[in-house]
This record gives sequence, structure tokens and C-alpha cells, in this order.
Amino acid sequence: MIDATTHQQLGALLAEVKNLREDFRRSEDKSDASRTSLHRRMDELVDRVGKVEGAVAQVNDDVTDMKPVTDDVRKWKLMGMGALAVVGLGGTALGVSLAGFFEQLSRFFKG
Repeated sequence: MIDATTHQQLGALLAEVKNLREDFRRSEDKSDASRTSLHRRMDELVDRVGKVEGAVAQVNDDVTDMKPVTDDVRKWKLMGMGALAVVGLGGTALGVSLAGFFEQLSRFFKG
């Protein structure tokens, strides 16, 4: 037969098993909540990354559209700088020529 001590020990074991089950249940609840939060954050990240990809695609399209214009402006700038250099050299040559002419004219009249 089973005596009182054995009943007491079995009761204590049953109580511990119930406590362990409750601890496991609470741990699973916390894990479920944590996974839910993690999945929500992952969904938010996926949404944000999708928006960033869309924005980058739009920027790439805009840059592709702007590239020919930028190249033209760069070409015009170089042509303008070349034209300024030519005008500058021509103006310098004209100035030197006029200075020489006026110097000779001055010498002619001074005798």
C-alpha cells in the first residue's frame, strides 16, 4: 500500500508538473508575441524597401532623361570657353596690332 508520504510526494510532483506546464505556456505566449512583433517589423521593412526601390527607379529614370541635356550643356560650356579663348586671343592680337600701328603713326608724325 501507498502511505501518506508517498501521496505527499506525488502531490508535490503533480504541482511541479503543473507549474512547469504553466511556465511553458507563458514562455510560448511570450514567444508568440515576440514572433508577431518580429513579423510586423519585417513586413514594415519590406514595405519601406519596396518604396525605396520605387523611388530609386524613378530617380534612375530622371537621371537617364537628364543625361543628354547635361551632356549638351557640358558641350556648350566647352564651346563657349573655346569661343572666349579665340575672342580673347583675337582681341589681344588686335590690341597689340593697334598699339604697334599707333606707335608707328606717332613716330611718323614726330618725325
